[in-house]
Amino acid sequence: MAYYGNLALRPERVEEQQRQQRQQPARQTQKTKVTRRRSIPIGEKLLYLFTVGLVVFVAGFIIFRYAQIYQINGEIQATKKSIEQATEQSKELQNEVNRLSDPAEIRKKAIANGFVPIESEGITASKDDQNAVAMKP
Repeated sequence: MAYYGNLALRPERVEEQQRQQRQQPARQTQKTKVTRRRSIPIGEKLLYLFTVGLVVFVAGFIIFRYAQIYQINGEIQATKKSIEQATEQSKELQNEVNRLSDPAEIRKKAIANGFVPIESEGITASKDDQNAVAMKP
């Protein structure tokens, strides 16, 4: 049978490998000595525990302080916003006071409410030593 150089198909080779596997004696198990590591001493364990506890405490304290700072910043922003609103409202009210204080506006409101303008010169005030008198001329 011709194999044309393909060694994987040679039947002799496969049979030879099978023979070698049958001829190999069973492997003997060897006992190996297992060494156990000693545990960490108690003092060192306590030192590690104390160090971890200290790190956790410091980290918790820092996080707590950042939470307080965040809360205070929120309160500051809310206060600034309320101050801006109060300032804006104050400006609006001041503009309204200026508009309503205008004599022409007062005259219009008085006429609208039924008051009549005085046609004469007006009222004169005189002051005596003991009494103040307002008279119409």
